[in-house]
Amino acid sequence: MKTTIQLSDHFTYQKLLRFTFPTIVMMVFTSIYTVVDGYFVSNFAGKTAFASVNLIFPFVMVLGGMGFMIGTGGTALVSLVLGTGDKEKANRYFSMMVWLTLLLGILLTVLGVLFTRPVAELLGATPEMMDDCVLYGRVVLCFTAAFMLQNVFQSFLIAAERPKLGLAAIVGAGVTNMILDALFVGVFRWGVAGAALATGFSQCVGGLLPLFYFLRPNTSLLQLTRTKMELKPIVQACANGSSELMNNISSSIVSMIYNFQLLKYVGENGVSAYGVLMYVQFIFIAIYIGYSIGVSPIISYHYGAGNDSELKSMLKKSVLLMTITSVILTAAAFLLAAPLSQIFVGYDAELFALTCHAFRLFSFAFLLSGFNIFASSFFTALNNGAISAAISFLRTLLFQTAAVLILPLIFDVDGIWLAVTVAEIFAFLLSAGFLFAKRKKYHYL
Repeated sequence: MKTTIQLSDHFTYQKLLRFTFPTIVMMVFTSIYTVVDGYFVSNFAGKTAFASVNLIFPFVMVLGGMGFMIGTGGTALVSLVLGTGDKEKANRYFSMMVWLTLLLGILLTVLGVLFTRPVAELLGATPEMMDDCVLYGRVVLCFTAAFMLQNVFQSFLIAAERPKLGLAAIVGAGVTNMILDALFVGVFRWGVAGAALATGFSQCVGGLLPLFYFLRPNTSLLQLTRTKMELKPIVQACANGSSELMNNISSSIVSMIYNFQLLKYVGENGVSAYGVLMYVQFIFIAIYIGYSIGVSPIISYHYGAGNDSELKSMLKKSVLLMTITSVILTAAAFLLAAPLSQIFVGYDAELFALTCHAFRLFSFAFLLSGFNIFASSFFTALNNGAISAAISFLRTLLFQTAAVLILPLIFDVDGIWLAVTVAEIFAFLLSAGFLFAKRKKYHYL
């Protein structure tokens, strides 16, 4: 009996879940160890330091998001080429993407460190928050290349049919981060600098271990080789993966707008409460993102091979799985609002009450976010970056920005917490419309 699952296989529900499970766990684990930073900073450095980290974090994610762009767009292209049977070309394209990530990571590190303080000022950091914002941002940004590599390899290890290796790398990174957070922040009391160092060292584990694996001879579908940079495949991959970058940038910009609005309507407590929501959201939507990343190489492979029946099967199975998961996660978010808020801000009664209330209103967004995330990823896998980018851009930037600016005028601060749900409703209608409109071109319905 064959135990190794290959991209060329027919996928039953069981086989699909087996193949995507390591990636789901990998993304959840990534989110959890990111959240650990927030837990230690909030409980050991205080709510001002916690608010400072949350204020500058979107800037860090914008730069690191370049890795998601190269990883998702590059994986879709490489998987498509593998589907045509040209392994040598696939390895050349894969190698280009990795070397591009390293070069871009070094450049973004320099720019990020130089512009951390001006960005913190632009985001509205108060005098009390400024030093912590700059310190955390500059330390974390020194590890940008490793962070980008980690994001790139999360996708490429799936295309290489080594999702378990990706899981092992992320678990290693996560354990590193948790241990160092406890040591640097909890024991040594280094505050935001300790949290930033813990994150940076963990990203080295997650980014460099897969790099060493691919540099050595291996039995996977992909191998790093000597190659020259070719403009056409790089542009194609980056354009296709631009939806993931757009999603990252849009989410970061929207987070900045949320923080502006919350400072206006609630003050520093609002920024801290929003930080808790974002940490929990990272974990919940990581399930959707992990599944979408895991299934994308399968979709790209069968699209490249012209297997229409498998495309139909992947879409049908994925929509059903997203629907079931969305109902479960929405119920869990609503019911666990109080205990999850207690973990982060239980030391402050007023902040705890605000966070619980916000959490319950925010939870309904999970009903539709899974479908919208998958829809964008589905078009990326089909190498249609334009539609994927449109879904991501409108969902995370236009719809959320409009909602977070308009709804508070009607519902006061509750409008801020409801903004995500309203944006997801509009994004759902848009995603469903694109899927219906392109059914004849791609033959998935």
